[in-house]
This record gives sequence, structure tokens and C-alpha cells, in this order.
Amino acid sequence: MKAELKARVAKVQQQAKKREQAEQEQNKVASTPKSNVVKLPLWPEPVRAVPNGFLRSALFGAIAKGRRRYINGEDLAAIDGVTIRYKGERLDQGDLDVWESVLHAVRLQELGSQCRLTSYALLKLMGKTDTGKNRVTLQNRIERLVANAVTVKQGRYTYIGGLIRFAAKDEETQEWVIELDAKLRPLFAADQFTQVEWAVRHALDGHQLAQWLHGFYASHADPFPLKIETLHKLCGSEAGELWKFAQTLRKALDEVAKACAAHGEAFSYEIRGDLVHVEKRASRAQRRHLVKKAAKPQKPHG
Repeated sequence: MKAELKARVAKVQQQAKKREQAEQEQNKVASTPKSNVVKLPLWPEPVRAVPNGFLRSALFGAIAKGRRRYINGEDLAAIDGVTIRYKGERLDQGDLDVWESVLHAVRLQELGSQCRLTSYALLKLMGKTDTGKNRVTLQNRIERLVANAVTVKQGRYTYIGGLIRFAAKDEETQEWVIELDAKLRPLFAADQFTQVEWAVRHALDGHQLAQWLHGFYASHADPFPLKIETLHKLCGSEAGELWKFAQTLRKALDEVAKACAAHGEAFSYEIRGDLVHVEKRASRAQRRHLVKKAAKPQKPHG
């Protein structure tokens, strides 16, 4: 009898232990956040975030209006450390405005999920009025951003895919459904993207080279002198003669300096011979990066 009672007690204790373990597992699952939720960094409202590789290359070039060249899988000009191969219709700064605005809306939700916003809302983010002409231009730009393939190697990561994975529009309500690939996320690692001051960029609207230069130099905490010829290649300019580009470059740098001054950003330049020297104030994030870089122990020479 004692043995039977002992066996029953042991069985009850075993069952209680199993229930306790099951409850603990359930609580653990309930309290664990979803590790597979991917989001972009939550940058502030007055800026737009762009991967450094896109700002330091001819992907979103400074090109003239008119018919665009179709690129059938070519390596684009890019600064050392960045490799970009592109297939699709050439992209310009207006296309970058659209992509930046889509990113700005998507940053508030899970990356890879459907982002819903109207033509009005998207145009407003870009500082444009909701007119028939602007809607047509917007759709053309979204089509370009969908119908491409880009291979970008930036830092330790390579992304292969489209800039917009999918887009659809309700013609009656003008609501867009847009998806970006979640695999874009590593391009927005802490030291791999730049927060571009939108007010300055918008002030340069319509000035392709000036917008490209502003983005390019915004991505550098401490810009180093560059040859005019190098900037000519990096921005994807279609100007055939370098002396003509040099004239356009000087005007564009003047525009950047003027727009920056109007919005409290420090930016100045000087062209000495064939070298362009730019001085600017690094952003808060860039200043932190410079401090970290300076604090790293230097490898001994020799």
C-alpha cells in the first residue's frame, strides 16, 4: 500500500513538473521579441537616409534631361571600397528623391512589408504638388526603380536585387502599395549610410550636379581633395569635354554653398589647379565616427 501511494505521489509530482516546464516555455516564447522583424534605422524627420555607396557613385547620376541610356550590366564609377554593377535605365537625382521618400515612409514599419501611401502623400514627402504631371513623373520614376537589377558591394556586404521589389497602384484612390527587399537592411548599418539634410537637398531641386555633390560630400566626415576628372566620372556626367564640366562644376559647388549657408550648414570649396578642396562640418554621427577612428590603436609601421 505504501509503495502504491509512493508511486502515485511520484506520478503527480512528475506531471506537475511537466506542467511547470510547459508554462515556463510558453512564458519564454511570449516574452521573447520577434527576432525576425527587420526595420530600417529610425532617422529624424528633417533628413533622408541613403547608403554611402549610392551617394559615392554614378548609380543616381547627374545626367541631363531627355532620353536615358539603357545600361546592360555595367560596373558604374564608384569611390574606392564600393562596387556597383547595374542593369536598367539610367537613374538620376529625381529618381533618388523618390527612393529616399519611399525609404522615409518605410522606416516606420517592418522592412519587406507592404507600405501603403497615396500619390499625394508621396509627392508631399518630396516637396511636390499633387498635379497630373507630377503623378505621371512619379509613376515613371517608380517604374524605373522597379525595373532594374543592382549589385552593390559596400563594406562586408553585397546586395543583389532591385531598388523597389514591387509596386502597385489603385487608379481610383491613387493609393500605392510598395515593397522594399528586407535584404537591403545591411546597407543601412551604423557606419554605412548618411543622413542627408532634406531642406538643403530640396533647395537644390532641379540642379542635378549640385544635388549629387551635396549628397557625395555629405557622406564624407572629412572630405579629401579630388581631381575634377574624378568627380566627372563619379557623378556619371555625360559632358564630353572636361573643361565644360569644370565650368558646370564650379557653378554647382556655388549652388551647394549657397543652399547650405541658407540652412545653417557649413560648406566651402576651393579649386586649386585640377584639385577640388571642400571644407564642411561633419554631422554628429560622423564626428562620433571620427573620434572612434582616432581612438583605435595604430598598427606599428616597419
